[in-house]
Amino acid sequence: MALADAGAEIAAGSHSSVYPVLPIRDLVLFPGVIIPLFVGRPRSMKSIENALLRDKKVFVVAQRELDTEDPESGDLYDTGTICNILQIVRIPDGTTKVLVEGIARMKNEKYSLADDLLTARLVPMPWRKSASPNMEALRRSVLDGFERYNTLQPRIPGEVMSSILSIEDTGQLVNLVASHISVKPESKQRILDTPDLESALGAILRMLMEEIDILELEHDIQDRVRSVVDKQQKEYYLREQLRIIQDELKQGPSEDGGDFSQYGEKIAASAMSDEARIKAKRELERLGKMPVMSPEAVVLRNYLDWLLDLPWSQRTLDNMDIAHAAKLLEEDHYGLEKVKDRILEFLAVRRQAGNDMKAQIICFVGPPGVGKTSLGRSVARALGRNFVSVSLGGVRDEAEIRGHRRTYIGSLPGRIIQKLARAGSCNPVMLLDEIDKLGNDFRGDPASALLEALDPQQNANFTDHYLEVPFDLSEVLFITTANVTHTIPKPLLDRMETIRLSGYTNQEKTLIALRHLLPRVLKENGIRKAQLKIMPAALSKIVSAYTREAGVRGLERELAAIARKVTRGMVEASDKKEAFALPVTVKGSNLKDYLGPPKLYGTRIPKNPQKGSVVGLAWTESGGDVLMIEAVTMKGKGELALTGNLGDVMQESAKAAVSYLRSASETLGIGNFNWKAADLHLHVPDGAVPKDGPSAGVTMATAILSAVSGRKVRPNVAMTGEISLRGHVLPVGGIREKLLAAKRHGINHVILPEANRVDVEEIPEEILDGMLFDYAFEAEDVFRKALAA
Repeated sequence: MALADAGAEIAAGSHSSVYPVLPIRDLVLFPGVIIPLFVGRPRSMKSIENALLRDKKVFVVAQRELDTEDPESGDLYDTGTICNILQIVRIPDGTTKVLVEGIARMKNEKYSLADDLLTARLVPMPWRKSASPNMEALRRSVLDGFERYNTLQPRIPGEVMSSILSIEDTGQLVNLVASHISVKPESKQRILDTPDLESALGAILRMLMEEIDILELEHDIQDRVRSVVDKQQKEYYLREQLRIIQDELKQGPSEDGGDFSQYGEKIAASAMSDEARIKAKRELERLGKMPVMSPEAVVLRNYLDWLLDLPWSQRTLDNMDIAHAAKLLEEDHYGLEKVKDRILEFLAVRRQAGNDMKAQIICFVGPPGVGKTSLGRSVARALGRNFVSVSLGGVRDEAEIRGHRRTYIGSLPGRIIQKLARAGSCNPVMLLDEIDKLGNDFRGDPASALLEALDPQQNANFTDHYLEVPFDLSEVLFITTANVTHTIPKPLLDRMETIRLSGYTNQEKTLIALRHLLPRVLKENGIRKAQLKIMPAALSKIVSAYTREAGVRGLERELAAIARKVTRGMVEASDKKEAFALPVTVKGSNLKDYLGPPKLYGTRIPKNPQKGSVVGLAWTESGGDVLMIEAVTMKGKGELALTGNLGDVMQESAKAAVSYLRSASETLGIGNFNWKAADLHLHVPDGAVPKDGPSAGVTMATAILSAVSGRKVRPNVAMTGEISLRGHVLPVGGIREKLLAAKRHGINHVILPEANRVDVEEIPEEILDGMLFDYAFEAEDVFRKALAA
């Protein structure tokens, strides 16, 4: 009633009909609505101040354009609302918050601007009521429509909604409903301009119906999306919404047509197999139906990129010149004559047999640092093929070989397919490095996955889980490397031809250092050949006194240490503007200045006869080595103690040796020894290093016999061989590596099983030079050669 009274009072002319004007942007104010307005424009502030000095009433009217900063009469609508100013709050940012209440609709007759104050001469604009029978029907339809609208978009508090639904005055109902509908200001202004209630109710009803249709469509879209995707996949949910909206508008997804056609052209031009082409076209068709930014589209693009990047028919032309290959192998490697011969035989057969040759997988087996990986690179150079290397050390997941299925996030092809794509040809030399160090766990067995890739009967149709189409690996030359073969599964080892690389002699290491290592070290450290000279005597001393290994990696590190010291001296002298004496000559006499005192590696070999101490020869993954095996006796109860971190097989060999000695006591001259009253302790030094294998059997038997009988072991004697319970000396492996270890330690008398004589005959003379060999059928033969009388 207060609003109606105020409007009637204004209409009756009890107040002046000229009022200050407050223009507002992006908003239409209706009578009966209380709303805060933020005022900051100077002209608007002047209107507020003028109203406060009079009767606190101001004419609030919408401006036509939002970006008009100081609107004139032509920039404002003519119909607005006269309002009461209820409250004013000054805000620190310079604006003023004005709380106003709409009183009545007013129409402007004339806008005036004086002293920067905008005023309007107003006339009341009451609703023109109609006696039409449609009024009540329209009124009820508006109420029902507004209630449905609020149900779909519940933004009005319940108590406000209840008060609106209970309004009897139709004009006030129009004002409040129009002010709460979320439509453009222009649509609301048209309602405010409407003179009669029937037309206003009809306009509001049309607005409500349009908004209800839009809201119901939005809810339908949301319901359909929610039934397809999980609530937590918010990003996918939004993109699916976009797709459904586009379907409703009968528009296709905005696919990048250029990218799509580019894929089609590449697939058509690619030399991929027919099966792969069909698969690629099918996936491209799927890609064309997807939104550009959907996760599945990204996966499909990656898949197509991999298919197109593979060298389906790109191949290099093989160079089958055997003389050229021999020259390259000689340039890259010193020694290894048997290995080079086998590689040249392989190339010769490949040249002669052509496509009829059965594909062969070569496996280089040998200790670290002997040149297995560089041999593979040399084979690629000799053939003129691209070279790629796959490190298999520590690989435990089958998917690393066969690839991940595309259902997984971040899936990729296996390492073989990845390396082929990088090689750029379908016939590269592929080195599978450290194949003996493959593992396996719950994720599968990579060694079993390699069976297909390395089997000449199967690898023409190798199927990677990611690609899902076969790829021909029959033209790939696979070369594998390993330190040992006993950790390689037998089915996998059976598919490879093993070529063993033994360690180098000291003389070979010296020549390798001169020809290969030293030039590379000088280049890596920025030194010219004329600036540093390492004499052969110094190299020999580095090999014998500073390194003790099967390969040459330690030797290269020592050479690099010398080069670094020389480089540092040159740089410091240059910084200090001092002269630096060049060339630097490293001799055996001044080697200590660069590398420090000689380093003693491995076991110290006794120079005098010893009781209960014997030198044994052992084979390790790093090459050959020597072991000191010690035995002592003491009063006890006939117990045997074994120490030195011995494995099960080595412990069994020790027990077999004791059993043999006890059974042959009379024959061996120790019949008076009371085994039950004495304890035996057998120890192998370097207890932190695990040791295992049967080849120390005769060595342990000799050490125990020496301790029991008191007979001393001759110096400078080493031995190897397995012993049986009957005293037979059985053959062992790794003879070349063991002899190299004996030579490195200065041992020139070696006792071997008779069955290993053939192995010694295949060893180069330079290794055997200066060494004495004895061969034994029985343990007694060993005792006669090794023990003093």
